[in-house]
Amino acid sequence: MNRLYFKSIFHLFILCASCILSVSNLSAQEKYWVYFTDKKNVSFDPYAYFDAKAIERRVLNNIPLAEYTDFPLNENYVETTLLYADSISQVSRWFNAVAVYMASSQVENVLQLPFVQGVESIAGSSVTAQYDESKDESPSGDENLLKEQLERMKGQVFINGDINGKGVRIAVFDAGFPHVDTHEAFAHIRDGKRIIKTWDFVRNREYVYKYSSHGAMTLSCIAGKYKGTPIGLATEAEFLLARTEKSNSEPFSEEENWLAAAEWADKNGADIISSSLGYTNNRYFQKDMDGKTSLVSRAANMAASKGMLVVNAAGNEGSSAWKFLGAPADADSVLTIGGIDPQTNYKINFSSYGPTADKRLKPNVCAFGTAFVAGKEGFTSASGTSFSCPLVAGFAACAWQTNRSLSNMTLFKEIEKSADLYPYFDYAHGYGVPQATYFTEKNKKSVNANFSFALTDTTLEINVIKVENEETGIYDEKDVKEKLLFYNIQNPDGKLEKYYVIQVYDVRAVEIDLKSLKKGQRINASYKGFYSTYQY
Repeated sequence: MNRLYFKSIFHLFILCASCILSVSNLSAQEKYWVYFTDKKNVSFDPYAYFDAKAIERRVLNNIPLAEYTDFPLNENYVETTLLYADSISQVSRWFNAVAVYMASSQVENVLQLPFVQGVESIAGSSVTAQYDESKDESPSGDENLLKEQLERMKGQVFINGDINGKGVRIAVFDAGFPHVDTHEAFAHIRDGKRIIKTWDFVRNREYVYKYSSHGAMTLSCIAGKYKGTPIGLATEAEFLLARTEKSNSEPFSEEENWLAAAEWADKNGADIISSSLGYTNNRYFQKDMDGKTSLVSRAANMAASKGMLVVNAAGNEGSSAWKFLGAPADADSVLTIGGIDPQTNYKINFSSYGPTADKRLKPNVCAFGTAFVAGKEGFTSASGTSFSCPLVAGFAACAWQTNRSLSNMTLFKEIEKSADLYPYFDYAHGYGVPQATYFTEKNKKSVNANFSFALTDTTLEINVIKVENEETGIYDEKDVKEKLLFYNIQNPDGKLEKYYVIQVYDVRAVEIDLKSLKKGQRINASYKGFYSTYQY
């Protein structure tokens, strides 16, 4: 009896020691990208691999059906690498690489393999970007906000014209989609069987209908409905739902999940990627926000090269120490979306600023940073560029529906041109808020100014023009008062020195001291949808 007891104790000791050793080995594992040199002896059949809509997109954009970056990896290279690594996290065809867990002591051995081009460490920490959700969730929510968030983009024009994103496939990347399979806001999507595919890149399975409600909120801003009224504009679009995040709210997950989701979206025929995600100060420096340093920005540009329109939130760092946008919002081929305040009609305080580290314009356009959304059960309001982004993604699907022959990057430029400040821009609003009328009216908007510049001995004035009432012949003071005038000072190299938003209360709206100006600078202004410029 005592022998059996001591023998059991001994076995228990051995088991515990083994567990401790296993945990120790696991904790020693770090994550790395291993990049291969080539894809020798690999075959690829695009018709077997791609969804029919992916083939269609490639044909439309004159993209070869069998690009080198679409070929699978050499399995022998992968298997040999695994001799030195514990396991694989993700595989990337686009970058000919595998993300693996392995001990740092094995890195040098992997680098000695003849088919390995390089090894790159992957940062493992995650940070939650804040957004605010109303605590008063109810069946009704804020119906005035619901109306305004679409009308600010002249969305009713699309709605009246039965332009609703039909035929456009949108991939949504987020932290989970709870209740999308039951919530009334998505009933029309479920009834139409327009959720084409789902995948959880965190748990490696199809089921995505749990975890953070953030994904359900963003999806509602693209295509949800409230009592038959659109919450987002693309109510008849098709969807691919990808869970790429593993924390609540809006976390910055591992970048390889974003990359894997982008390749998956490409394979499954996405036309648009809507991503309310970003990577900033816990992983990079501001100088890295150049559109080509981070993996996720390179992945976003690659996705655009495949013919997809990538729409990404600018970020919520505008009132923090970081202030500027993150990755992949810094990518050149990403349509980056800033947020405006529904109450003031200009930049909402938390929306991240541009430009990029290499001084390119960002954000590109903007939309409401506080939106009416589908909550966990009822409806609510929430704040963040997380919601500006899907509002514009839904807009983009409708704009594309009006002319499906447009390439993704042509559509990108057309959305910029449609914005209400264009061709004026700044680093808080981009070109302003996209307008549906641009895509439905034959006559594109005029940029002739209804205001003028006047040079005095000491100042440069911007004078607005009062509009006379045709019936009474009397100037309407309301036409001047409390209107927003945007103006910037632009250097000869095209970069902005300064930019401002002011409320106009008088005909003489702005006086700029000439001592503050330099020869060659240009002063650009936008007022009530009109634009003018002055060369100093």
